[in-house]
Amino acid sequence: MFTGIVESTGKVLKIDMEGTNRTFTLESPLAGELKIDQSINHNGVCLTVVAVKEDTYQVTAIEETLIKTNLGSLEVQSKVNLERCMPANGRFDGHIVQGHVDQTGVCTRVEERDGSWLFDFEYDPSTGNLTVEKGSICINGVSLTVFNSKENSFRVAIIPYTYSFTNFHSLKAGDSVNLEFDILGKYIKRILGSYTA
Repeated sequence: MFTGIVESTGKVLKIDMEGTNRTFTLESPLAGELKIDQSINHNGVCLTVVAVKEDTYQVTAIEETLIKTNLGSLEVQSKVNLERCMPANGRFDGHIVQGHVDQTGVCTRVEERDGSWLFDFEYDPSTGNLTVEKGSICINGVSLTVFNSKENSFRVAIIPYTYSFTNFHSLKAGDSVNLEFDILGKYIKRILGSYTA
């Protein structure tokens, strides 16, 4: 389990094709603390570490992950938001994040606003996912609060620290992002749906 509080970014150094899978070699300050079989969140996607060297490590994404997330569009030099699993005695600073991306969305607008930034996103509502005003959303692995919530769109505000510390500083209109909707909201919707069916 993750909390959506990004620890660091990693840089893609190499991408190897293995059948329909892709193995990513990333450079990160976290590499020296990782071990094989450990789970780590990459832009909101939980992947397993398969190799570790001094300042680099490798993870493999299967075809389904590449299709359903924005990892398939990563290139060499791409920056990726990283978070290790939350330790049992850790602080819960964000919200419950599983690292299981529900769908991708598209950034439709970026607006600088007196030292912070407003980002607008759209997504396909036919999947049944939804946001609520002042609820939680995970975008590329970052736990954020939703406002201006609509059926197929929402807005988030990004403070300067998050803007510079994550890959939000390179996000622009038209870019694809990974979205994980609030697990509590998904369970409540499922329960209510079963009662009304």
